[in-house]
Amino acid sequence: MENEAFTRAVVGMADTLYRVAATQLRQRADQEDAVQEALRRAWEKRHRLRDERYVQTWVIRILLNECHRMQRRMARTMPEEDIPAVHRDEDGKLKEALLQLEERYRVPILLHYVEGYDIAETAAMLRIPQGTVKSRLARGRKALKQLLDEEAFEE
Repeated sequence: MENEAFTRAVVGMADTLYRVAATQLRQRADQEDAVQEALRRAWEKRHRLRDERYVQTWVIRILLNECHRMQRRMARTMPEEDIPAVHRDEDGKLKEALLQLEERYRVPILLHYVEGYDIAETAAMLRIPQGTVKSRLARGRKALKQLLDEEAFEE
């Protein structure tokens, strides 16, 4: 992939990368570190990408791997009770509920509903079958409904 094309693609998906990192890591500094490291790794290996159509999927996969690496490292070094509380924003209740979901439900919900990726793209990013994505979305919606006690998440 050409340098300029890669740069344009990454700049266009910056907000998505930070939102994905925010669902994985609670501290803003960790989110920024994960995005930066993922972009560094993607830049170094950009010539390995065979089809430029999949650059977003590829970079998000690298970011998720980096977030998981950081989580494993933090689990070894920081007790969970020392992790600071999540800051509230305009959608504080929804964000809080999303953060309470298990990762296997939280990430597909973010990618599909917030970022707008279809089931096939979400499945490719997470390296799971499409049926698994669908079932995790359904279970995630059900869990969110219970957490928020609202009818808005029914199909």
